[in-house]
Amino acid sequence: MSTLSRRNRIFVACVLALVFLAGGIAGRLSADQPHMQAALEHLRMAKGELEKADEDKGGHRVKAIKHTNEAIEQVEKGIAFDRHH
Repeated sequence: MSTLSRRNRIFVACVLALVFLAGGIAGRLSADQPHMQAALEHLRMAKGELEKADEDKGGHRVKAIKHTNEAIEQVEKGIAFDRHH
């Protein structure tokens, strides 16, 4: 067996190990707290719809956007809290 082919095999094994490790981490993060992630996605979509709505709503649209931003922030903080504990 030549040194070059041995080095290539070691290199390929290391790359594959990194790919599997990265895939496992990415899979864990995407499946991490599915309900909180879904809530965050829905809140962001709701914010987008509120921003597209006509402005003349007696100030209620603006308040709804403010509260939605606060809810997004709280969900993000909840996700971060759970990941660190």
